[in-house]
Amino acid sequence: MLLFLFLFFQTESKGVDELGYPVKLFLDFDPLILITTLFSAHTVAVAFYLSLAMIVVTAIFGRIFCGWVCPLGTLNNLTGLMRNKKHSGTIKGWYRLKYYLLILLVVSSLFTLQLVGLMDPLCLAIRSLSLSVNPLFNNAVRAFFDSLYDLHVKSISDLTEAVYAVIKNSMLSFEQPYFRQGSFIGFLFFGILALNLYESRFWCKYLCPLGAFLGIISRYSLLGRNVSEGCNSCGLCSVNCQSTAASDHSGKWKKSECMICMNCDDICPQKAVSFGFSISQAAKPFTIDLGRRRVMASAAAGLLSVPLIRSNPLSRKGFSEPTVIRPPGSLSETEFLKRCIKCGECMKVCITNGLQPALFEAGIEGLWSPVLVPRFGYCEFRCTLCGQVCPTGAIKKLPLEEKMKTRIGLAMIDKGRCLPYAHSTPCIVCEEVCPTPKKAIWFEHVIVQDREGRKIAVKQPRVDMNLCIGCGICETKCPVRGRPAIYVSSVGEARSQENQLLLN
Repeated sequence: MLLFLFLFFQTESKGVDELGYPVKLFLDFDPLILITTLFSAHTVAVAFYLSLAMIVVTAIFGRIFCGWVCPLGTLNNLTGLMRNKKHSGTIKGWYRLKYYLLILLVVSSLFTLQLVGLMDPLCLAIRSLSLSVNPLFNNAVRAFFDSLYDLHVKSISDLTEAVYAVIKNSMLSFEQPYFRQGSFIGFLFFGILALNLYESRFWCKYLCPLGAFLGIISRYSLLGRNVSEGCNSCGLCSVNCQSTAASDHSGKWKKSECMICMNCDDICPQKAVSFGFSISQAAKPFTIDLGRRRVMASAAAGLLSVPLIRSNPLSRKGFSEPTVIRPPGSLSETEFLKRCIKCGECMKVCITNGLQPALFEAGIEGLWSPVLVPRFGYCEFRCTLCGQVCPTGAIKKLPLEEKMKTRIGLAMIDKGRCLPYAHSTPCIVCEEVCPTPKKAIWFEHVIVQDREGRKIAVKQPRVDMNLCIGCGICETKCPVRGRPAIYVSSVGEARSQENQLLLN
């Protein structure tokens, strides 16, 4: 968990265009993302072959990732400690839900629909922390130290400012981040944690698709649980089991559900429970009773979800949503959605806070995928961090020289709101901030008249569509409040031959 949090806080610009740490390491070891991306996009990033090591480890040791490594599992376990009521030992059949969910996600990925990121525990944890918990943490810490500083007590200020400097340099974002849907995503995340107050590790037992995938592999693991003849069926192992591995009090055990927490070994008063390696353990795996009809229904749901989700205008050939401005290096929209797992890494690392989670602008398929919202923040001209942190290659890592020439959209002027056009008021902000070597915004010098007939010389801006890369800084800095006088549309983006302003 500490390693995960360290990498999470390092997913932040440190003043250079290199992060210095493998911040997406946990995602690279996720075999469920490997499988679904391979099915949906028919290719995977090279780093994802690290997840094969996780498959091998699971085949030997069982679900030790769930019991000892998974950061969301750790948070669930810590939250479950606040639950006063002990587990009754009664085992629910809800554990099958995660297998049905896994089948739905895998089948939909076979037909190029990538939904796994919505439910994968690592994606869920990173997205929730990035878009909700981290902004909450930044806001709370800054407010706390600001209130202490406002006391104007020198002894307190000297101490708190020193502490604040350490926290700011190691954990806080450069500026306070804000994200659309941050509250909604936070409520979902804290709701998942709150389920542990009803039953400890509720998510891990009943809903986690990665746990289901690893559970299938662990059925054949060499490490297994053994019970000697000294067992008197006291049931303590069932009461203290973190998962639903204890099927009853007769010593039977669901191997695919066991997280190798070894609580049963520690708690057994007769010392009758032990864990060890045995080939016979792998030869006789415990059958997961899912029911043929339910399996077929889950597969059918995964199949039918593809045309259902894609039966919207966004899937129509030649149609594009002007507000869906993807980060530079993004693949074509179809290929982008096949790979994007909505993990939130690119949004966390964005220097200007311009990358925001989509709601339904890109359809249900694009839920929580990154879009640039220039009114919040622009695409920094000399930054390639989003391509560095993308785990699946949905956003390619571009050399800086190529990135600075990559068009992600086109700026357009609203003459009804632009000060030089609509109000005969001089304004040159958009041209001043334009970062391209040869300015993409240029001026036409004109003489206009005000209401009294006085002649005023103003510079009316024009956009050179051959030079504009759609970075959005002109929209971000436009002094016209509310709806800006210059805005960026996705039209003209380099990743599409169809979404162009002029036909060839």
